[in-house]
Amino acid sequence: MKKGEIKQTVQFMASPEEVYELLINAEKYQAFIGGEVIMNPIVGGKFSVFDGYCHGTNLILEKGKKIVQHWHFAEDGWPDDHMSVCSFLFQPDPQGCKLVFKQTGVPIHKVEDLAAGWIQYYWEPMKEALVN
Repeated sequence: MKKGEIKQTVQFMASPEEVYELLINAEKYQAFIGGEVIMNPIVGGKFSVFDGYCHGTNLILEKGKKIVQHWHFAEDGWPDDHMSVCSFLFQPDPQGCKLVFKQTGVPIHKVEDLAAGWIQYYWEPMKEALVN
């Protein structure tokens, strides 16, 4: 299987700690994505988002600085045993937080759709959640 990667940088008007919390606190996470979230916020802890559509494991958690996770998507063309790696780096910025996101190991035919999905289902709703 050919694999690709997604790289995106997003600006949030909130602290790195606040942005980090949106992605590790199940209640806050669920509020911005609108689907069920299960999150065990420890290294090695399992998570599930969008009512089980995506699931994985926390590999690295550095509060307010970094999250690295294995991710599996329940999609056509995503092999049952395949995991991608998502890294979220939270950097202080004069306007709040710059999030540097990278997802590696994405089946090449899914790169374009997933790249658009991160914007539509994550970054935009997170921006809204942080101003409310």
